[in-house]
Amino acid sequence: MALITKSDLYFTDYSWTAISPDNPKATGEPDSTLLNRKEGYEILYFINKLCDLWNLSTKPSATKLEKMIRYEVPGNIHSQLNIRNWINDHWNNSKY
Repeated sequence: MALITKSDLYFTDYSWTAISPDNPKATGEPDSTLLNRKEGYEILYFINKLCDLWNLSTKPSATKLEKMIRYEVPGNIHSQLNIRNWINDHWNNSKY
């Protein structure tokens, strides 16, 4: 079960129209697929997947992930796997 839903997201400026090849019902592990940081379906899925993988069980943890993706993950990092790894490496030093 997802930890957060659309209404729990901190930011409200996401696009919610999945355009091919984006899939709002994507499943699987974060991989080399590029993460569209402005697409709500992708961000919501990605945050919930990381919470599940890392046993994060609070909404503040999910919000921290969202803020890190928006403000701290360098813009030149695009794949889900690389974003996941960056967050993992910088979680404890995040200002959120």
